[in-house]
Amino acid sequence: MTTVIIAVLAVLAALGLGIATWLGLRQRVQSSRLAMANETAGDLTAQAQEESRKIVLAAQEEVLKLRNETESEIKEQRRELTRLEDRHMQREEQLERKIEAQDNRQAELADRETQIDEIRKEVEELRAEQAKMLERIAGLTVEEARETVVRRGEEDAQHDLARRYYDLERDNKERADENARKIIAVAINRLASDVVSESTTSVVSLPNDEMKGRLIGREGRNIRTLESLTGVDVIIDDTPEAVTVSCFDPVRREVARLALEKLVSDGRIQPARIEDMVNRAQGEIDQTIMKAGEQATFDVGVSGLDRELVRLLGQLKYRYSYGENVLQHSIEVGLLAGMLAAESGANVQVAKVGGLLHDIGKALTHEVSGPHAEIGAEIAKRHGINHSSYRGILEHHWDEHETVESFLVAAADAISAARPGARKESLEQYVKRLRELEAVAAGFEGVERTFAIQAGREVRVMVKPEDMDDVKAASLARNIARKVEEDLVFPGQIKVTVIRETRSVEYAR
Repeated sequence: MTTVIIAVLAVLAALGLGIATWLGLRQRVQSSRLAMANETAGDLTAQAQEESRKIVLAAQEEVLKLRNETESEIKEQRRELTRLEDRHMQREEQLERKIEAQDNRQAELADRETQIDEIRKEVEELRAEQAKMLERIAGLTVEEARETVVRRGEEDAQHDLARRYYDLERDNKERADENARKIIAVAINRLASDVVSESTTSVVSLPNDEMKGRLIGREGRNIRTLESLTGVDVIIDDTPEAVTVSCFDPVRREVARLALEKLVSDGRIQPARIEDMVNRAQGEIDQTIMKAGEQATFDVGVSGLDRELVRLLGQLKYRYSYGENVLQHSIEVGLLAGMLAAESGANVQVAKVGGLLHDIGKALTHEVSGPHAEIGAEIAKRHGINHSSYRGILEHHWDEHETVESFLVAAADAISAARPGARKESLEQYVKRLRELEAVAAGFEGVERTFAIQAGREVRVMVKPEDMDDVKAASLARNIARKVEEDLVFPGQIKVTVIRETRSVEYAR
């Protein structure tokens, strides 16, 4: 037991000794750590103080540097301000000197102006005295003298200008005439055509004189039917084996001539047959007109025309102007205009079209009122003719022209018309008088067709039977005769015949 206690005590003593030792060692370690920490803190403190001192020194240096720079800038600004003040002061001094000099100059100018005014007054007084002296010597006032000088100057200038203009005009005219003569001579030499003429009658040959009676028919019904259908005057006289067809309209005359030839050849002459032959003749003439128009375009070298234009062009085969066949004249003008255009450098095709169609309005002058040039231009424009050719048609009788081709068309028209024997003034007046006669008669209400026959000595008026009775027809004849006397000038007398015809047609089946 004692041993155990001793052992326990020994253990306890050893444990206490160990604890004491451990506590001692711990205290020593802590003391060592504390010393090391203090030493480290001292070092850190020293370093911090050193860094703080360096930062303070750097800040002090930066502040010093900024202060020095600021002071330098302030000094520089002060020096610049000083220079500016000095320059400003100098400018002020210069400005003051200039103002002073200007004032002195103005004073001098004022003095000179005063002197000039005095001198001007003296000059005006001297001028007035001299003017009065000159007026006394010359016997003219200043205004009269001025007008005389101006007038003489104007006369001299006008004389010089007129002489210069005359010289230029003469030179240009000589050159232009020479060139024109060459161009026209070349064109005319390239185209030569026969002189054409016309008459207002056509003669139909008969196999024997017995045929005359058959043409007249019972109580003249056959000849009246033919005349009423065609608007011509059939003259049956003592001429052996011949009948004369008279009409100023060559188309109607040609239809009547062709119908008569067919009737004579057929031998069956009665009103219904006459009407049938007239219709056939009209159809053949229409075909002839189209062929003539197509041939004219082929001869001139123009293509692409509207068919209606070709038809109207073909109608000119039977129309005359001043005794000249209008279709042949149109072909000539188209060829001449094309040649002139080729020689002068203009558009050949435009000139040809304008020349060929320039008189196309004459195909409708008996249907549409107005100058044939305006009628033709409107027709051409309506059927797609270009503007340049349209101007040639419209302006071929004008003195001024919009295009070169228009002028060439007018020149070609004058050349074609100027050929010897190409035109007869009396025929144009004659045709015009007959057309006016028909127009006057056609202006009354109820009139269906009018025909001037017997060379204008008679006008036959076909009226609508449903609109007019026999009494009104007689009154219409008197009114037409009175209107003709008032509006027209004519030799001798004109017979007015009003025809009212009623037909009844039935078919037997």
